[in-house]
Amino acid sequence: MPEIKTQNNFFFIAAVLLFDLFIMFCLIVPTNSFAENLRESAVVKAVKKVSPAVVNISSQSEVHKRVNPFYGLGLDPNFESFFKDFFDPGYEQKYKRTSLGSGVIIDGKRGFILTNKHVIIKSSTITVTLKDGREFKANIIGADPDSDLAVLRISPKGVLPNIKMGDSGNLLIGETVIAIGNPFGFSNTVTTGVISAVNRSVNVDNTFYRDFIQTDASINPGNSGGPLLNIYGELIGINTAIYAKAQGIGFAIPIDKAKRVVSDLIKYGEVVPAWIGITVQNLDADLAKYLKAAGAKGVLVKKTESSGPAFRSGIHVGDIIQSVGSRKILSQNDFNTAMSNISAGEILDIGVLRDGQKKMFTVRSTAFPEDLAMELAYDILGIKVKNLTKNTRYTYKIYAQEGVLISELNPQSYLARIGAEPGDVIRQIDEFTIKNTKDFKKATIKFRKRKSLVILLQRKDQLYHISVRL
Repeated sequence: MPEIKTQNNFFFIAAVLLFDLFIMFCLIVPTNSFAENLRESAVVKAVKKVSPAVVNISSQSEVHKRVNPFYGLGLDPNFESFFKDFFDPGYEQKYKRTSLGSGVIIDGKRGFILTNKHVIIKSSTITVTLKDGREFKANIIGADPDSDLAVLRISPKGVLPNIKMGDSGNLLIGETVIAIGNPFGFSNTVTTGVISAVNRSVNVDNTFYRDFIQTDASINPGNSGGPLLNIYGELIGINTAIYAKAQGIGFAIPIDKAKRVVSDLIKYGEVVPAWIGITVQNLDADLAKYLKAAGAKGVLVKKTESSGPAFRSGIHVGDIIQSVGSRKILSQNDFNTAMSNISAGEILDIGVLRDGQKKMFTVRSTAFPEDLAMELAYDILGIKVKNLTKNTRYTYKIYAQEGVLISELNPQSYLARIGAEPGDVIRQIDEFTIKNTKDFKKATIKFRKRKSLVILLQRKDQLYHISVRL
């Protein structure tokens, strides 16, 4: 059987050649390359791709502290008081306070960097350090306290690496996420975890933050402002360590919300809240029954502005709003959250229930009209204000050079009940300095959705910080 022997010899020779080729390949390619390929997981690949776009942010502010050189010598307290009144200004000590955080480059051509507002708050200088060690002074393009986001800009030569934007609207509970940051200045520290929940709301120092992504990836102050990534290395959120009580819980601002904020900050330097001209209230069972809508879910339209977009589109008092865009509306909080994610000028579909029939209205939102701000201030604060003049300063013995004068109070308002009076001067509302009525209008519009405000009130030469419930 010579043909079979020849065939067997052929297979034997082919096997020997293949074995020799395998040995040669192993000698040429180090074995650790195989191991490296096996170790290069999706997380490793995502970090490699994104890390050049993650930056360290160090912000520095100057702190002034009064120092008494005789403090602690056991002197009479009256002497220390005398020193404070007459000599203290000459013994003011200055020192630098430095904070560290993270940021991510979102536009490599224009040098835009996204971070948290609390990372750069009250900073006199901001330094951005890239992964390659280059340092740049950064300018603040805009910051928004309600979302805790800020946009910085640096001016390097050439195009910087930037991150690819993802989508936070289709996140899956349990999917793997990656947090990158620069804790304490250490470059590109990585933590991983899963998405624990979405649409989380957190109350921090009487400020209500909505729509957070919750994750079990460790997020510390140094990671704050850095990116939260999906497994493909796409940006799905901005890490924030704003909730100090959290242990084993991390929060991130969804990138879909951040996109809207960033757009406004770059365009206007601030976020312009959307307005459609309606006021809503929660719908309870008794109210739903009265409206012949037993079992209905949503919020009731209790007031409309005749000049507002919603009224012009056909929405009326008594309608029950059940959806805004793709979001279901079950409460007033849901409605406020939906509106906070909408930009002025955006078109939205609003679903309502009217007389048992479901209807859909298309509404184009606008910015809140400034000429309605004074009416709004009276509705929510119960006050009317006007600019300071020489006459009002003399009449009310006003020491302030800037601010707005409270000219009238609703006696049933919260401010009136706690003792505010006509002649008091409003100097500040939350972090917004009030110099005149134009500033007051802007602040009223900006903070109209908050549950409380801190107002700096001046009466003669005395200053008072007052927490006001809205």
